[in-house]
Amino acid sequence: MFMPLMQHLRVGRDHGRPRTRPDAVRADKAYSSRAIRAHLRSRGIKAVIPEPDDQKGHRRRRGSRGGRPVALDAADYKHRNVIERNYCRIKQWRGLATRYDKHAVTYRAAVVLNSVIAWVQQLSDTP
Repeated sequence: MFMPLMQHLRVGRDHGRPRTRPDAVRADKAYSSRAIRAHLRSRGIKAVIPEPDDQKGHRRRRGSRGGRPVALDAADYKHRNVIERNYCRIKQWRGLATRYDKHAVTYRAAVVLNSVIAWVQQLSDTP
């Protein structure tokens, strides 16, 4: 699920077309696989993903063949709560939380509609 998401990612700029490569990706321990880290490394994207305890144990057990420990920018990882709060806001819609839609296009349309409504509300709340 991570790779198709990265293909659709666009980071806006002040002018010009949006970038397809963010500076960093923040994620929780569930996204700490070798494939994801290798994909991010190949594209030059900084991975701000902690290493799960079981992966740490496997690496230590292998000794010098286990490789280096994963570097984690703890200060940058603290900002991940913004993402989690937005997911919680999106899941307030029952259809999005339960994923009843049969087609991915319909589900994505609901997510986009939810985001547009939240954006308009945020615009109207600012003085």
